[in-house]
Amino acid sequence: MSGTGGMRGDKRVDLGDAVLARLETHGKRFEIIVDPKLAWSFKQGEEVELREILRGDAIIFEDALRSKKAPDEALLEAFETTDEFEVARQILEKGALQLTTEQRQEMVEKRRKQVVDIIVRNCINPKTGLPHPPTRIESAMQEANVVIDSTRTAEEQARDVVKALQPIIPIRMEVQQLAIKIPPDFAPKAYGIVERVGHIAKDEWQKDGSWIAIVEVPGGLRGELIDGLNNLTRGRAEIKILKKEAL
Repeated sequence: MSGTGGMRGDKRVDLGDAVLARLETHGKRFEIIVDPKLAWSFKQGEEVELREILRGDAIIFEDALRSKKAPDEALLEAFETTDEFEVARQILEKGALQLTTEQRQEMVEKRRKQVVDIIVRNCINPKTGLPHPPTRIESAMQEANVVIDSTRTAEEQARDVVKALQPIIPIRMEVQQLAIKIPPDFAPKAYGIVERVGHIAKDEWQKDGSWIAIVEVPGGLRGELIDGLNNLTRGRAEIKILKKEAL
């Protein structure tokens, strides 16, 4: 009898195209079987009906692959409820989701694009004073064999990537401080343009309605800001670079 029971306990469940969501808490492991795409959407903040995410009955396992159900006492201790749908929601929100190969690749590609965007916005070619186009950044990343980690934020990785690119292309992170003066007719709209692109360190409205400001802008966005203000004011914006500071 005991031998048969052991064999059954070791029998693994075939998940098919489903995956596991897992949360370890209170010294125990809790698992649910979920649809990978719907669970991933839920984890990304999209509104998805919980019943559609769960595969099979809403059962909470301590080992789903061996169909070993989590006891109610463990659920009460860890989640203060035995409501399996509520527990499943908490596991999805707080726990780790097994990802398919396609999802892992998608995460890496999404993070790569975020890193490239940060570099384009914040970096310049010190030889020209202009930002590198995204395609040049991507090409240099490939040449430098840059590996993107989907578990780290793009902000955390961008500075390391810039260091890796410096032997390949001339590049540096830079913030620039500009002094601007906008004629009265364009001042309100100009304020919105500046606020979207840079940081307004100091500003003042003049008696005639014109607007003056000291603005800090990422190096890669200086051209965008200047072009936007000149287009708005038909070239009547006064803009002066006060200083450039490498980051």
